Order: sequence, then C-alpha cells, then structure tokens
Amino acid sequence: MARHNLTGKKGEQLAETFFFEHGYSILEKNWRHSRWEVDIIASKDTVLHFIEIKTRRTASYGLPEERVGNKKIQNLINAAEEYLFLHPQWKRIQFDILSIMLINGKPPDFFLIEDVHL
Repeated sequence: MARHNLTGKKGEQLAETFFFEHGYSILEKNWRHSRWEVDIIASKDTVLHFIEIKTRRTASYGLPEERVGNKKIQNLINAAEEYLFLHPQWKRIQFDILSIMLINGKPPDFFLIEDVHL
C-alpha cells in the first residue's frame, strides 16, 4: 500500500478515537453511495455530522484542510442527500472537516472545522 494510503488509514483511525472522546457516536465509516464516499457519519446530541478526514505528514504542500475544495464539499452534500433519503429521521445535519497533522516525534495535531458550507 502506498504511503499516502497508509497515512489516510492512520488518520481515519485517529479520527474515530478523537470523535469518541469528544462525545460523538460513530454511525458509519467510509459510507459509500454511487461514486460518493463519506469518511465518517456521526451523531452528537441531535445533529448528524458528515465528516471529511484529511491527514498529512508535512505541511510542505499545504495544510490538510486546504485539500478540501468545492467539489469535495459538493460530493459530501450529494452523499448526505442519499443518506438522508435512507434515514429520514434526521432533521439537523452539518458538514465538518477534521484536519490531522502527523509529524514525527510529536503527538497528532487535530483541527476540527465545523459547519462547513459552500
């Protein structure tokens, strides 16, 4: 497996722990519909969260959250519409990005951007 794939997998594992420790309930991981994928679908209180995880080992090419563009947000919206069609009980949703920096010799650095919109 390529290093960037390993970095992504490590980030998703860390993200699951991060959200659990912050009171979220993980409902789905790597939920797919058609060509769309949501890294984590979680709930906290009465809000359903569609979460994109971005992990980097260096900031040489920018911060992880800078790699989430309008197209990715639109794909999250499309996936969310389908998920809500299948699970119509949810009335409040939001889109979040969890940015994780993994720098050797340092603990992971988490930056949660909540309620992202175009």
